[in-house]
Amino acid sequence: MTGHLLLLPIFIPFVGAAIALLLRKNNRREATWSLIAMSASLLASILLFAVVWRTDQPLVFQSGNWPAPFGITLIADLLAAIFVVMIQLVVVMGIVYAIGSRDSVVRYPAFYVLFLMLAAGLTGAILTGDLFNFYVFVELVLISGSVLTAIADHQRSTEAAYKYMYLSLLASFFILLGIGALYVSYGTLNMADLAAQISTQGNRLLLMPAIALLFAAFMVKSAIFPFHFWQPDLYMTAPTAVGAVLSSVVGKLGVYGFLRMTTLLFVAQAPQIRSFLIVLGVAGVIFGGLSAIGTNDVKRMLAYSSMAQIGFITVAIGWGTEAALMAAIVFAFNHALIKSAMIMIAGFVASWTPGKSAAFQTLSGAGRSLPAAGVLFFIGGLALSGIPPTNGFISKMLLFGSGIDGAYDWSLLLIGLASILTLIYTVRAFNRIWWQKAASPSEVDVECPPAGDRLIAPAFLIGCVLVLGIWAQPLVRAAEEASTWLGDPGIYIRAVLGG
Repeated sequence: MTGHLLLLPIFIPFVGAAIALLLRKNNRREATWSLIAMSASLLASILLFAVVWRTDQPLVFQSGNWPAPFGITLIADLLAAIFVVMIQLVVVMGIVYAIGSRDSVVRYPAFYVLFLMLAAGLTGAILTGDLFNFYVFVELVLISGSVLTAIADHQRSTEAAYKYMYLSLLASFFILLGIGALYVSYGTLNMADLAAQISTQGNRLLLMPAIALLFAAFMVKSAIFPFHFWQPDLYMTAPTAVGAVLSSVVGKLGVYGFLRMTTLLFVAQAPQIRSFLIVLGVAGVIFGGLSAIGTNDVKRMLAYSSMAQIGFITVAIGWGTEAALMAAIVFAFNHALIKSAMIMIAGFVASWTPGKSAAFQTLSGAGRSLPAAGVLFFIGGLALSGIPPTNGFISKMLLFGSGIDGAYDWSLLLIGLASILTLIYTVRAFNRIWWQKAASPSEVDVECPPAGDRLIAPAFLIGCVLVLGIWAQPLVRAAEEASTWLGDPGIYIRAVLGG
């Protein structure tokens, strides 16, 4: 019976989307219902995490009582449970922001329906124990994310949505070819069964091409350098509530994929995969940081910042020690809260300006009349830069500590130096928006809208950033146990296959 708990975080958003569709003629009711449904789903996710942590074993659901590998398997180990809580918390806050947003797109009948479908796709991709179903859920994320971006108010949103859709379709094509090659070689797509088959049967002819295809697909999904082209335009043009979710948790699908590749599916090939991840991660940290400094739009700056922050996580996965994997999990969770909050704050300030532009030229000095947002942005900037008392400091401390323990000299030195870039672009953005005088204050006053978005969601997320910075032990302990589980793929395999 406990296994049925795995269904709730996926099916509540699905059913919620269907009911939201019925309520489409009354936007307020549709929005309220969507918030209730996602809140219930978040509670189910937290309960799922608590059960997995308390019982100290993965929770498995076999649909129709068909044993693996014949039926559809859902599984939550500690890694999946942590990621699901992260995703659903950010989506709930995204809906809260959307309810208080003045974007016209949030009043479209399909907006909340697609938002809930996005949550269902993200959650399903994490909880599935089957590669083909992973592909199906990723497609659901692609479709809902593309449409949500295409219907945004921004004049370049359609172009950004097409760019995201085409590059994501390329990644999906890679996933489909990769899992096809694995099925031809080992006759199964159940991840536990596949891991067992690969470990006992060794390299088959199509194994290495499959690894290369999946590696490339996850690079696109997580927008790792040099597969990041879709990310800046998408985050700049998507509605703020959607951009906050896309920027903070969609990229984590790739991170999750790399963790499963190196700790479950391809353990024997993991050293080669990890060496590529270190190089690409370091390149991403440097390129993302420099690009964030050079851009002229705060949302675009945060998009490049995401590339750099994902680079830190990628380097940690590349190091591959238990401490480094723990740091990667903590970093991923904390980054999701920080980045979604920062995107929302940027959208909040932009909502008070003419044309809702997030360009620095428009935003310069615009924050002087919005001091509360300035305080939140400042704390978020501290968190991105890894400065106490924020959760970003915990992330960086664990990351650099694991690098020192593992003596990863050159990569540790490079990402340590590149960390300074984060401080530069966040201070620059804060200075321009909240410190610098506006170029034409009288003109801005005339053209500014009478009201902007609400600050409730980013304020809550920044509160979480501070709480997890001061009281980090629960998350760190959970991540530590999750990394211990990842070090023994037999835990995952036995939970699904028995024995």
